[in-house]
Amino acid sequence: MIAVKPESLERARKLHARNILLDSHVDTTQHLAKRDLSIRNENGHLDIPRLHEGGVSAVIFAIWAAKPKNPGDGVRAAREQIESIRELMKKHDADLRPATTAKEIREVRDSGRIAVPIAIEGGYLIEDSLEILRQYREAGAVYLTLTHGFHTTWADSAGVMEDLAPHHGGLTEFGKEVIRELNRIGMLVDVSHVSDDTLKDVLDIAEAPIVATHSSCRAVNDHRRNLPDDLMKEIAATGGVVQINFSAPFIDPEFPTIDPAEYMRWWEAGGIGPLTDYESPLENLIDHFDHAIRLIGPEHVGIGSDFDGVAALPHGMGECSQLPYLTASLFERGYGEKELAPLLGENFLRVMTACGR
Repeated sequence: MIAVKPESLERARKLHARNILLDSHVDTTQHLAKRDLSIRNENGHLDIPRLHEGGVSAVIFAIWAAKPKNPGDGVRAAREQIESIRELMKKHDADLRPATTAKEIREVRDSGRIAVPIAIEGGYLIEDSLEILRQYREAGAVYLTLTHGFHTTWADSAGVMEDLAPHHGGLTEFGKEVIRELNRIGMLVDVSHVSDDTLKDVLDIAEAPIVATHSSCRAVNDHRRNLPDDLMKEIAATGGVVQINFSAPFIDPEFPTIDPAEYMRWWEAGGIGPLTDYESPLENLIDHFDHAIRLIGPEHVGIGSDFDGVAALPHGMGECSQLPYLTASLFERGYGEKELAPLLGENFLRVMTACGR
């Protein structure tokens, strides 16, 4: 287990118990058909018992689907997943409750349950339709991640395990319409996965705070999925937040190179279990939090683990019940409760409120 002092760990657990702890991005939706969330699972990163053990107040379930092969495939898959989450909420009402606003998240936490907002990961799932985007908003989605690991018809992606040559050079004119519509209807604009040029275009036109729901720091590890310092500062300047991703390939400069084809085979097989025996030290993750806090301030940083959607996690942070070790490690880096309490969740709720949620 992680080498933190027992008193730091106890202090972390107490801080979690007193405050909102929100994870802004998990991919558990993809595994609902194969996992009983009511019991502690041997596989995967998240279930109800472990959420309670970790002191989690809210966790945002991402709706994701592979790149559609035919018109309508993406929307169909998204609607099916939204329905599966609704059924999950009904089945586990004693522990989980849907939430679409910051106020509802606080109310669910106060009831002793865990709030489960939803989000759409990948702008291709709107299939070039603002009406479909509005339908996702009506279904409860709190944010739209503009791209995933490939370019959409209206926005460039950063890629995941391989570099992508620019296609649009950022956002197209329709892409800019999407940003304006997101601002108008009160959905958060999520810039995780996008190219630097796409993010710059978003910054030019967005009229509400911007979020990166699961991105880490390029200055700590020069990976295409991480954010450079200048753009992190600009996200903060909008009043937004950078929610740190836990993926070991993204956070660890020593992580072995993953073949893109091997990564896709892993993901298509269900994305369970690490792709390598290499164990990334937890200190790498703490370095990203430390860098972000020092660069843009603790009021613009949060947690976006990417649980159930990553090829490997740092040692000792392999599932959600271990989140107190993250907070304990930050205590031991010298941060106090005043800095860490809002980072756990209130920063993200502040942005939701500012965006009309």
